[in-house]
Amino acid sequence: MEYRRLGNTGLQVSALSFGTWVTFGHQITDDVAERLMITAYEGGVNFFDNAEAYASGKSEIVMGNILKKINWDRSTYIVSSKVFWGGQKPNQKGLMRKHVFEACNAALKRIQVDYLDLFFCHRPDINTPISETVLAMNTLLQQGKIMYWGTSEWTAQQITEAHYWAERYKLVGPVMEQPQYNMFARESLEKDYLPLYKTFGLGTTIWSPLASGLLTGKYIDTPPAADSRLGLENMAWLKDRTLAELDKAEKVKQLKKLADEVGVTLTNLSLCWCLKNPNVSTVILGASKEAQLAENLKAFDSMDKLNDAVMKKIEDILQNKPMILQF
Repeated sequence: MEYRRLGNTGLQVSALSFGTWVTFGHQITDDVAERLMITAYEGGVNFFDNAEAYASGKSEIVMGNILKKINWDRSTYIVSSKVFWGGQKPNQKGLMRKHVFEACNAALKRIQVDYLDLFFCHRPDINTPISETVLAMNTLLQQGKIMYWGTSEWTAQQITEAHYWAERYKLVGPVMEQPQYNMFARESLEKDYLPLYKTFGLGTTIWSPLASGLLTGKYIDTPPAADSRLGLENMAWLKDRTLAELDKAEKVKQLKKLADEVGVTLTNLSLCWCLKNPNVSTVILGASKEAQLAENLKAFDSMDKLNDAVMKKIEDILQNKPMILQF
């Protein structure tokens, strides 16, 4: 496993990490969840990603029970939570001071830890001043309940505004962003955030590196299995969104052909492509089966195969590199 600094912090995060969205507390049993965490940890993963919204908090409960049972040294792993979707009633959703505090305290209880290494604003909140959220996050930092805070799916302008308020109050701004990033979703990480890496030392913890399974090739000619992520009843929206993108099927087929020529799986080709970006701090993996996770953790074995010539062939297939204006 390779370890990378999270932005300009000193925190070392495994380049491949493990997330629980969809699976923990819903798609898989707690026993399977435990085996997946052990497989990830033994494979060098030290970052485990979670959120208050995942399975309405059940995902964090499952993770907390596993961590308590396994009793790994707390200094050897990083755990996160995210705040935004806490419930349906007023003040149970958003980034106001009240909900930020309550969400953090609730996550600590569910995960059964004394502090969160990373705490993300799961989405921007148009109803709460960013300055209020910055102040709330810094209070949690001062209380020792979180070590670092960041954002997820915020625009570059919103992240910049957060840093403006942090600098004005002489506080700490967001040090990481969690965007979707894969061969078909590139704009934010490769273009919009470009000034933020140098200006603020922004780190990134990317999700959906396989485009919800599209970049595994398994949905091109075969409908989603009943027990797969897209087969779940409450994931119908994700299924519709992903399968609506099957206009990309021809590109996926060409990528699969290239992967075969290079001697790697399409999955690992897609993961390595993400890892090759120097602005990616960690790639969050999701899995419902041990064999699937173990295979994905082998992605580093294929990194050398993605040389400049192969990367150019990938770009020739994708034809979607964001245009960066030079002044």
